[in-house]
Amino acid sequence: MTRGFYIGRFQPYHNGHHRVVEQIATEVDELVVGIGSAGDSHSTRNPFTAGERIMMITKSLVDFDLVTYAVPIEDLDRNAVWVSHVQSMSPNFDVAYSNNPLVIRLFDEAGIEVRQSPMFERDVLEGTEIRRRMAEGGDWRELVPKPVADVIDEIDGVDRIQKVSDTDAGDTPAE
Repeated sequence: MTRGFYIGRFQPYHNGHHRVVEQIATEVDELVVGIGSAGDSHSTRNPFTAGERIMMITKSLVDFDLVTYAVPIEDLDRNAVWVSHVQSMSPNFDVAYSNNPLVIRLFDEAGIEVRQSPMFERDVLEGTEIRRRMAEGGDWRELVPKPVADVIDEIDGVDRIQKVSDTDAGDTPAE
């Protein structure tokens, strides 16, 4: 049995991520999805909580023939120990999936096999573009799996993004 590990911020989980998981599902029996920057939320860059992102991912992956585990991974500002931090928060895994050059290097230095995945329509399938469309009242639903749109509706996520992007203090609580 092979277990993979795929980390991202998933702000929000979108169709590009979904296509990557679809590809990974052909290579592994189980997949750990690491929810990066788990402690961050309610900001322009990281509007959704770890719990909300877990809901998005769990509901989106329910139809895949793949056992998945969504695991929150808080940021650690010490790259030298980042891989052991990830391993301490996650079930054991055999192979990591990433296109992030730093993540690839850190896993590689730790002796963990890393596979890169193709990027899908990266010009529009990326969180910054989706969050920008939400903030500006544009069309974003076509860029995410339907269960993600449902979760964003349930938590009033578009309103949250519009409110945090309207304020200069969107990244820190008011004092």
